[in-house]
Amino acid sequence: MALSNDDEVKEIIVIGAGVIGLTTALKIQEKGAYRVTIVAEVFPTDPKSSRYTSHWAVSKLDQDTFHALWQLSEPGSAAEGCFLRHTQTEYRGDDLTDAEWLHYMPDFKYLDTNELRGPAKTGFSFSTVTMNTPVYLNWLMSSFLAKNGTILRASLQHISQLLERGTSPYTGAHSYRDVDAIVVCAGLGARSLGGVEDKDVYPIRGQTVLLRAPWIKFGRTMTEADGTYTYTMPRSNGDVLCGGTRVPNDWYPIPRPETTEDILARALQLTPELAPPQTRHPPIIIEPGCGLRPGRKGGIRLEVGWVDASARGKVPVVHSGYGFLSSWGSASRALDLLEGALTTGAPTNADICVGHPSGNPGN
Repeated sequence: MALSNDDEVKEIIVIGAGVIGLTTALKIQEKGAYRVTIVAEVFPTDPKSSRYTSHWAVSKLDQDTFHALWQLSEPGSAAEGCFLRHTQTEYRGDDLTDAEWLHYMPDFKYLDTNELRGPAKTGFSFSTVTMNTPVYLNWLMSSFLAKNGTILRASLQHISQLLERGTSPYTGAHSYRDVDAIVVCAGLGARSLGGVEDKDVYPIRGQTVLLRAPWIKFGRTMTEADGTYTYTMPRSNGDVLCGGTRVPNDWYPIPRPETTEDILARALQLTPELAPPQTRHPPIIIEPGCGLRPGRKGGIRLEVGWVDASARGKVPVVHSGYGFLSSWGSASRALDLLEGALTTGAPTNADICVGHPSGNPGN
């Protein structure tokens, strides 16, 4: 039985529970005019795997996201324990001469020549924040649930499965509310999810090593002329995430031992303080990690499509995603797109991005 939707409360489904799905759901929910459900196959509470890449992420941030996370990391904040504020130093051995896109960062400055190391030709430092990603993801989900959000574990083959009777096919409920909009934050799954099937999405395989080194309270990165990228990023709990690799279209799902050894060698060269000579033992290796991050030809996809929901007309489908780098910024943009679509409705010449696969919406 279909329940009537309160005119003041719209029914929104967010597909995906990575950092983009969780942040976007929370951002939509905060408006107070939406009933939000997250539908995903994998959640932050699940064991780590290459399928759920957000656990392995290093968060270097765009401007909107940086300001949001800097505020969340303030002393006394409910999320303070997820973050560590520290000084970040970046060394560049490539042809970069100006880091103007980072000038807004607190305490930004270029390094003097005598401060450079290794193959670096230039460098700069600034104050930033890194996060304990598993803890932060669970904080996002807990915050969403605490504000009456709903989560549902389901394996979707096609977004039309949510249009006919909402989430009731997966919950077994006899009553349901019609869906007013779908927000797709499926990450790499957008490549194969029916009704989306974005073939411009591809995996970028990243591998890391997590160490126990609570004496490290600063971050470093090195970008070499050949593109090799090395980083050591401290977390609030005393762990240090070391990396990394960025290999497009590599689907191998577990850490390669030889890559782990290479990352450790590069990390120790960049940050020898990980194993200072006065210590008897090197840092403890907690675990190697591997994730398939979503990349996309042409860059981030933030747009509105429309789906034919039979008698109810066209329903907006908002596409959003990019990862920690722009999680709050893209969530804000997705909310703007969602509200604009719900306010104006589908244009008469709107392309229909998906219908029911059988051509029959059912009874």
